[in-house]
Amino acid sequence: MKKFFTALTIALTCASINTMAQTASETKPEQKDSTKKKPEIPADAEPLNYADFSWINGQNRQKSKLLDNKYFTGDFTFDMNYTRSNHNPIDNTVTGSTALARNGEAEVSFVGIGGDFHYDNVRGRIMTQFGTRSTVVPRNDYSGYRGQYDLPDAYRYLSEAYGGYHFNSWHGINVDMGIFMSYIGMYSYNNFENWSYQPSYTSDNTPWFFNGIRVQAFPSVTTKVELWIINGWQSYGMFNKMPGIGFSVNTRPSPTFSFVSNNYFGTDVAGAPGVKRYHTDNSIQHLYFDAANKSTSGIKRAAFTLTADFGFQNGTAPGGVVYSAFGKNASNFISAMAYNRLWFGKDMKWGWTLGGGFMSNPSRYLALVPPGQATDSFLAASTPGSKMAGWDASSCIDYNPNQFLTVRFELVHRFMNVPYFNGHGGVTSPSGYQTNPATSFNPNSYIPADASFTPDLVKSENRFIIALMTRF
Repeated sequence: MKKFFTALTIALTCASINTMAQTASETKPEQKDSTKKKPEIPADAEPLNYADFSWINGQNRQKSKLLDNKYFTGDFTFDMNYTRSNHNPIDNTVTGSTALARNGEAEVSFVGIGGDFHYDNVRGRIMTQFGTRSTVVPRNDYSGYRGQYDLPDAYRYLSEAYGGYHFNSWHGINVDMGIFMSYIGMYSYNNFENWSYQPSYTSDNTPWFFNGIRVQAFPSVTTKVELWIINGWQSYGMFNKMPGIGFSVNTRPSPTFSFVSNNYFGTDVAGAPGVKRYHTDNSIQHLYFDAANKSTSGIKRAAFTLTADFGFQNGTAPGGVVYSAFGKNASNFISAMAYNRLWFGKDMKWGWTLGGGFMSNPSRYLALVPPGQATDSFLAASTPGSKMAGWDASSCIDYNPNQFLTVRFELVHRFMNVPYFNGHGGVTSPSGYQTNPATSFNPNSYIPADASFTPDLVKSENRFIIALMTRF
């Protein structure tokens, strides 16, 4: 696995160096002209959008919206997929993924309807979420089962919902309160904005949303700083008395480079306020070849991304359970991923992405919990120091006939050093459950009707994905 990631990183770096060297040699005569200056960024340019950044992974590539006026900018996404693994599980269930839920079936993954309201510096955004993601993403959040009012059902159909105010200081300061996207792990919650469909472990096992207060400050057109005071790590409610806190720095010093660093501190172990969580997530993205405005045929653009995460839990929980960053009670998260993207064809209608990554997560505190009857055994084994490490690789081809539609064909291989993926025997009993495990955290409330059934978990899987995504 390490050889794969090292080789991929070296290949991407060499490609970047060769392309930049070729570009430098082609433009050398022009550089001798002392009167030629580097284009300046207009002072009134939109922050982080002063150039064409549609190449960035995790950002909307659209240049216009169909519904946009003085008061409201509409946003509609429809995301549907079909996937099949080499194990062809009899219960048609996908494990270990937030992008996929059902195997061998046409699946409506995400339907988002909403948009942005803006008037006289007052701002707000609402985006619904229907489809399998409304249950797949929040399923690891058990905070809503503390107390009353059924938070999972109250919130699950909202992917974003916040209101706030824009202050005309620096290049803008936004103060928002509600549910908003975290973007830790670089990938966007909306797959229409991503280079591939199934994210690597780094993105799939880090939070997609936060619930609380966010402050966005733009000290310049190239830099954004965010501060968070939130209920917790992708949680509707709060596990303990202290809120989670964090910050993010995103800088784009040129039209070909982006760097983002996300950092988090919180107490997210239920009933264990003495256990602290720390996490840092860092990504660079570089457009190393750009011929989008030239009449040349073949490759029009090429870019790569590198992401590295490190986090851990530290402290003592009630009952004497000790968590530490390393050692026999290790409870940490170390991961990285790299992707390379090529755009080609007239109007860059075609794209090819190749990449992958690895994850090590002893104690499994950030891992996606397998559904069905595999849930109990996985949670029982999630003790400090328990093994969990794996790697993945994927390749996909995109067809984008216009800025509103993407059709994607993807091949994915994933491996884990412990049984984790759904085998042919499935992870749910053929006779089902007495109650629905998706809406209850208490294991005793969803005892399987067939107590003799044993979940079939395997260490690796191969799958292909066909996805159709539209956005207006």
